[in-house]
Amino acid sequence: MKVFGLDHIQLAMPAGKENDARQFYSALLGLVEIPKPANLVKRGGCWFQGEAVTIHLGVEADFRPQRKAHPALLVEDLEALRSMLGLKGFPVVTDEPLEGYSRLYTEDPFGNRIELMEPTSHMVT
Repeated sequence: MKVFGLDHIQLAMPAGKENDARQFYSALLGLVEIPKPANLVKRGGCWFQGEAVTIHLGVEADFRPQRKAHPALLVEDLEALRSMLGLKGFPVVTDEPLEGYSRLYTEDPFGNRIELMEPTSHMVT
């Protein structure tokens, strides 16, 4: 028995804020919104997918943002993202270096912590 991959990560969001999620995850980060299964549409939220990542945003009635727990997304052109986040009013926090990566933290529109990491050398696949 072994764990061999990650299917998706789910983050919580407040009800009725799907357009805010789309602006951040799709328009800003470049993830593509994918349709939710018909039986889950009534729950609200939205799903996004990139090359090697899937993020589900689910509505939580008593929503509280995650300030510590977070996804770490691998990105290209971290400096361009840093600029765009700043221009759009999202916080940009540089943390201690992590060997092999340039990185920063930001928050989605709901206050969930998001780490953005760019490898400083080519990754072996």
